[in-house]
Amino acid sequence: MEEYPPIIVRLAINRIDLNLIKNENVQPRIYTPGEEISSQPDFLRGHGTYVDDENTLRASVAGVLEKVNKLISIRPLKARYQGEIGDVIVGRITEVQQKRWKVDTNSKLDSVLLLSSVNLPGGELRRRSAEDEQTMRRYLQEGDLICAEVQSTFVDGSLSLHTRVLKYGKLSQGIMLKVSPALIKRKKTHFHNLESGASLILGNNGYIWIGANKQDSDRSEGGFTQDLSRIPQVNREVCARLRNCILILAQCNIQLTDTSVTYAYEESMKYKINELLEPEIMIDVSLLTHQRLIQQ
Repeated sequence: MEEYPPIIVRLAINRIDLNLIKNENVQPRIYTPGEEISSQPDFLRGHGTYVDDENTLRASVAGVLEKVNKLISIRPLKARYQGEIGDVIVGRITEVQQKRWKVDTNSKLDSVLLLSSVNLPGGELRRRSAEDEQTMRRYLQEGDLICAEVQSTFVDGSLSLHTRVLKYGKLSQGIMLKVSPALIKRKKTHFHNLESGASLILGNNGYIWIGANKQDSDRSEGGFTQDLSRIPQVNREVCARLRNCILILAQCNIQLTDTSVTYAYEESMKYKINELLEPEIMIDVSLLTHQRLIQQ
């Protein structure tokens, strides 16, 4: 394959970003901290802005202007995840506390999963007793990965999670990736069983989980059963290829959906897995994927 100079690699990545912007008919302007936004008095100050001594509205962060009627705010280019009710998230247990677990969800504060917000093994729905509280670490312990839904938000901005639906719960064997939350679009479903045989969870918080196989049996037990059976090498290779494809899309700022991931996976089949993170091959796969997304 022809080798591209570094400048060509950067230009190709930038071209992808510009094409995505044109495809959405949006021409955003980037505001820098301290830059003047408006000197008109009839505005409402939103997030990412401040008013100076001369009553001029200025940006406090680098980002894109968002305007709703008279409310003006700046959406940062890179920011921590800000959860909304109903979001599907992938998180990691960081601490076991009294009647609750603390969960890392890529937000400013750790989220909370209450003991009363989970289904116990067997999918039981009953009052949680003191015995259940004493055996919390048997269900979920530090380091475990979970999939959950945002139930509510607290005043300080932290999130309350629940796993009452059997599709949520503890995640067993697979790969977790971290990308920018801005690349994950809110959709009706974030659980995907790909044609390659792997399962994919696109968390709204920017954490992505790639599973080696379906875990329907685990979900029937309330999401706490951990399958440690040996995974065939073929399935492991599929997960590794999917991981590299997602990293390619994230590096080129292409939105992550089941469609874009599938296209990237198909375009990557002509390369070995360990070649996919080479700059030239990343450009080739990303451009072909972007072209297919435009044509669909």
